[in-house]
Amino acid sequence: MEPKSEDDYSNIRVRLLVANDNYHKQNQGSSEETGLEDPQVQHEFVSAGPTSFSRTCFNGLNALSGVGILSVPYALASGGWLSLIFLFIIAISTYYTSLLIQRCMDIDPTITSYPDIGERAFGKGGRMLVSTTMNVELYMVVTGFLILEGDNLQNLFGDIEFQIFGVTIGGKQSFVVIISLIILPTVWLNNMSILSYISASGVVASIVLLGSILWAAVFDGLGFQANGTQFINWKGMPTAVSLYAFCYCAHPVFPTLYTSMINPKKFSKVMLVCFLLCTISYASMAIVGYLMFGPTVLSQITLNLPTNKISSKVAIYTTLVNPIAKYGLMIKPLVNSFENQLPINFNKRLLSILIRTALVISTIIVALAIPLFGYLMSLVGAFLSITASIILPCLCFVKISGIYQILGFELVVILGIVVMGIAIMIVGTYTSVVEIIGHLYL
Repeated sequence: MEPKSEDDYSNIRVRLLVANDNYHKQNQGSSEETGLEDPQVQHEFVSAGPTSFSRTCFNGLNALSGVGILSVPYALASGGWLSLIFLFIIAISTYYTSLLIQRCMDIDPTITSYPDIGERAFGKGGRMLVSTTMNVELYMVVTGFLILEGDNLQNLFGDIEFQIFGVTIGGKQSFVVIISLIILPTVWLNNMSILSYISASGVVASIVLLGSILWAAVFDGLGFQANGTQFINWKGMPTAVSLYAFCYCAHPVFPTLYTSMINPKKFSKVMLVCFLLCTISYASMAIVGYLMFGPTVLSQITLNLPTNKISSKVAIYTTLVNPIAKYGLMIKPLVNSFENQLPINFNKRLLSILIRTALVISTIIVALAIPLFGYLMSLVGAFLSITASIILPCLCFVKISGIYQILGFELVVILGIVVMGIAIMIVGTYTSVVEIIGHLYL
């Protein structure tokens, strides 16, 4: 394999998680012990060269840009116009915690990954907590992908029905099953290099989505209307804040972005650029979507678009392609966690296929059981994203640096952010669970 040039190097979020989560094991044994069976992933992790400021900005934007942009209009509709303040508060807080991650790494140069920070702060239990949070978050996100695909395909093609083992499956559920069968072979792959470049299109996808929806409003006759919009809706505020938090859940990849830079001292500027551009993108989509559809905006704004317009089809197809490419990469860390436990004397390839198939089937079951994209992502944002992006960075920094080494004002800020994060986690998680149960069983 030829060495990669700087231009060829791409820090795809989940590929970094796969490599970094096993870095501490790599120094103790072979690639089989680490679970990095993919030679492409091993090569990129071990020998990838330093990246420029602009390249790191692009990688950071890719990490921060995701399906959350589809739900920000619904979040704004849930909480009202005043909830935009919380979008900016969360953006500022998560930007600050990204800098705390950098400072943790400056204190201990041996830290190269997010789980390393957890271990440096709280030992093996800290590593396990960080790794578990990351893996569960990824599992719930790929489950959300299936729900998203089912919703949008049903919107495009209406209801279809077929039978499996005498069981009739129809409507959105049928599309979830079909798209899962399409995705399954990508999960069996060990070499994910082709899909990785497709899934690196988060930035482009966000621009295309926002552009398509603006086009639909201005040129396709959908227009803007302020009728029915609310200044504030306290009842829906927990859902709004949780969905905003889901948009800023890229912290596990930031340590690798930092270590990959030619000049790591510019990391704070990279983070400023990434958070600023993504916040502008999220806020723009939220405002445009809410003005277009008011309180009737759905959990994915693409579901509100008329399917007979070219701009709508561009937005919907852009929404459909990304999850298909990203599913296999997103679930890879969880796959590796299971495969690392396989006995050496077993047929690893066969067991690997069985494990990966079982994981896909489990996400199908969850997607069919909880077909509520907005509430599920709200739960992920409240419980997992808040934990990984706000609470853990603060606690780890205080523990690693020592509470007596932190200036009084900054300590107050950190404690305030932690208290805010815990409040959002408790209220948001409770609200999301109640809403999911209410929609499923009441």
